[in-house]
Amino acid sequence: MLTISEPGQDKKRQVIGIDLGTTFSLVAYDKEGQVHFVPLDGDATALPSMVAYGENGEMSFGQHAVDLLKAGGQNVFYSMKRLMGKNVEDAQTFAQTVPFEIAGDAQIAKARFKSIEKSAVEVSADLLKHMKHKTEQHLGQAVYDAVITVPAYFNDAQRQATKDAAKLAGLNVMRLISEPTAAALAYGLDKKAEGQFLVYDLGGGTFDVSLLKLTGGVFRVVATGGDTYLGGDDIDNALAQAKGITTLEARTLKEQNGAGVADCAKPIIAKTLQICDDVLNDAEMTEDDLDGIVLVGGSTRLPLVATMVEEAFGHKPQTGINPDQVVAHGAALQASALAGNKRDDMLLLDVTPLSLGLETMGGLVEKVIERNTPIPITRAQKFTTFKDGQTAMDIHVLQGERETVEGCRSLAKFRLKGIPSLPAGAARIVVRFALDADGMLTVTADEETSGVSQSVDVVPSYGLKPDDMLTMLKDSMTHAQQDVGFRQLKEAQLELERVIDACALALEKDGALLDETTFKTLENALKVAKSFLTASNRDDVEDAMETLENAFQSFSEQRVNNALKQAVVGQNIYSEEKGETSK
Repeated sequence: MLTISEPGQDKKRQVIGIDLGTTFSLVAYDKEGQVHFVPLDGDATALPSMVAYGENGEMSFGQHAVDLLKAGGQNVFYSMKRLMGKNVEDAQTFAQTVPFEIAGDAQIAKARFKSIEKSAVEVSADLLKHMKHKTEQHLGQAVYDAVITVPAYFNDAQRQATKDAAKLAGLNVMRLISEPTAAALAYGLDKKAEGQFLVYDLGGGTFDVSLLKLTGGVFRVVATGGDTYLGGDDIDNALAQAKGITTLEARTLKEQNGAGVADCAKPIIAKTLQICDDVLNDAEMTEDDLDGIVLVGGSTRLPLVATMVEEAFGHKPQTGINPDQVVAHGAALQASALAGNKRDDMLLLDVTPLSLGLETMGGLVEKVIERNTPIPITRAQKFTTFKDGQTAMDIHVLQGERETVEGCRSLAKFRLKGIPSLPAGAARIVVRFALDADGMLTVTADEETSGVSQSVDVVPSYGLKPDDMLTMLKDSMTHAQQDVGFRQLKEAQLELERVIDACALALEKDGALLDETTFKTLENALKVAKSFLTASNRDDVEDAMETLENAFQSFSEQRVNNALKQAVVGQNIYSEEKGETSK
């Protein structure tokens, strides 16, 4: 087939990078090795992330929406990124900072403002649709494919909500990448930087920090941290309360670095620095190991941010790229690379922020993909049945660092049915975790002998609360020794239970081989062993198991000898050698 195009027409579809921000949003694209930004709000490339809804269904965006909010005559929704992937309970912190009522249910939160109720997905979809339209006007061609950035700490639900919004806007998400990762990509290409860098991203509504290693053109995210309810908006709110002014007036005052801004900003910046310390500790590094710090996000324009960061880490932050544009810049480069326009063979490896695993017997967690594993990744692990004749297995997918189910977050549950009825330990179940580049997880369970299979796409109905992820990490460190001891005790108890079941079954099947006294002795040995199933000392449990095995050893030998006798009863050795069976 021959495609005829007009002279000068680009035969390739243009792909774009989108920074869908809490306060501002941008669109960028890579053309012939240069990154360009789309004017979205008049001549301005940064579009205020606000949408105003009129009574008759009309919509206004950006600065026009800001003006309508100031006038107080419209339903104007803003900072909606903070509601992304949240339910009503999760959204209560958000409700304290905006003039919205929170509606919705246990699945999804909505903001009610005056006469209109909207979810974060709906508002974001309208905003993206507007950005798509402006981009198509600017480029003179249709746009379908985009890389969209999200905070590093966005969980599955928040990432899925972002993809849903894009889909409603008519956009195909080529990939979701974390905002600090996008910034690192931009700096790596422009500066040819190598070393270990801290990417400090303070946006309007979220804070992200990523520790990256840049070597030989390969970006590897070593560790990540952040808070989905910490950003420049919090400085605005604190300043508004302190001065008795509106948040919009406070934002203007902050941009001018006016009186009182530093006092309101210091506690919030201090919180971000504590998160940075936690990330360095997680990676077993100190500030001396860093080669530099990159500032990202419009809120880093506040001079106090750079000052406090430099004081804390001893490095003057890099600001070679406009902090408002650097995330969209990196997203555009990633989109171009995914479209086949690779530059300098750059490779970017993102990581999963928390471990993923499965519940095993005794309420323990078996980790399949460890925290900070580069993604995309597929890992498989083999499991088996615990009971004789077990024909189904419950698969419980968990996220977190603790050794116990109650210390981790439940992501999904499903049941693998149709397992062949076999003795305990004979079935072979392979559970495969596939974590894609967007951080979305698919779990598949297969029984090898029968071919039965079951899978689930893990998309929770709501996400972690603001500080839950950091709490989970800290808890795992605080309780590490306790968790290991608990795991060892549980494993010993499970092994004792397995031995008890095997001995009880042997006694039930072949108890006739024993005299009455021996039978009762072994019954009593079983009873004593069962009493240790709830013992709190591992050594006691292991001693009980050894005692039980010793008690049953003679009986086990009797059973083996009896089985051998039964096998040769009625068999003539001479005729057996000839292949004949005696009558």
